[in-house]
Amino acid sequence: MTNDDPQALPATEQELRDEMVRQLIESGAARGPRVVAAFRKVPRHLAAPDVEMAKSYDAESALITKTDETGVDISSVSAPRIQALQIEQADIQPGMTVLEIGSGGVNAAYLAELVGERGHVVTVDIDPDVTQRAKGFVKETGYRNITVITADGTGSVTDFQPFDRIVVTVQAADIPPSWVHQLAQGGRLVVPLRMRGMTRTTAFVRDADRLVSDGFELCGFVPMQGAGENRMHVALIHDVEGEEIGLRLDGHSEPDTTALAQALATARREVWSGVMLAGDESNEHLDLWLTTALDNLPLMAAQPAARRRGLVASASPLGIPAFVDGDSFAYRTVRRTDDPDRFELGAIGHGPRAQEVAERLAQEMQTWNRVHRGDRAHIEVYPAGTPDGQLPEGRIIDRPHSRITISWP
Repeated sequence: MTNDDPQALPATEQELRDEMVRQLIESGAARGPRVVAAFRKVPRHLAAPDVEMAKSYDAESALITKTDETGVDISSVSAPRIQALQIEQADIQPGMTVLEIGSGGVNAAYLAELVGERGHVVTVDIDPDVTQRAKGFVKETGYRNITVITADGTGSVTDFQPFDRIVVTVQAADIPPSWVHQLAQGGRLVVPLRMRGMTRTTAFVRDADRLVSDGFELCGFVPMQGAGENRMHVALIHDVEGEEIGLRLDGHSEPDTTALAQALATARREVWSGVMLAGDESNEHLDLWLTTALDNLPLMAAQPAARRRGLVASASPLGIPAFVDGDSFAYRTVRRTDDPDRFELGAIGHGPRAQEVAERLAQEMQTWNRVHRGDRAHIEVYPAGTPDGQLPEGRIIDRPHSRITISWP
């Protein structure tokens, strides 16, 4: 599919790709032999000529290509591990027609390798700078089964539908009707879907007008632009430069930041749940349970300096679930145990009712451990306006175009 002969490439390039693939296999991100072969072949460094070549092939490194006027990353080449996860979720087969929303060239090349000469990849981005780079990459690498289009990805690509697969490579808070209507019945949509602040790249299967989840993975992506843009709002509760602490709101109630700032200044109350996590065990399923069970659970974001000063005990780039109740709040934390590979989950509360809110958060950790540990949440998407009686029991997230549900076995 490409003019480049891997055997003729400088050894350093192929060695970097081989090492990247080794890491992808070891992490479980790349599993199928066809996916492995695609990642071993595509010269992804050509999409970011200003970036050190070794970084281009770092399995965990996203290559930021554009930021907005506020410094928010709005375009990137996703990390190879995330790209491999999504491609495995999509289950691409030879001869398929695939729509990629959020361009850049590299991911389209991986998809093109998988659909083969009889298949076709259409990659769409709203930003002409991005599509120009993608066209340059496609031309340089010689792929003839990729079409690059500059357009709002929430619209309809009429010349190529229906699509067997749609792969969205930007964070989306909503599912526009066009994505469902352009997808063949039984086709798969893979999208980094933001649900109450938490983003999971989710594989959906189309069933008439609804989408039914078939697995998800923890991830982070740049936000969507255009008609589908729906960014989170951060409510600061500690506004000292360099040690800011805020709550990321995604459909949550607007908090009383003055009261919560006062709460933060009070002594912390710790409640430990008795629930243990292994050192390499993710919180992703627990956090989805917490946001299903608790009405007001934004994510607490804190600068590293705030943690070093002891203002908060936990910090994460993805945010820490925080249960807010009026003038008090509690957030998830962990502590070491005598076993170096075991950590105990707990909650730290602040405010007049610190003990109460921390206990409430810890109780839901215990419920997850007792009832749902080992389960995976089930996510479905229905058109906006679908009556409650036709939705599964669980958390309902209303967006302009869709109703997203999170339910549990």
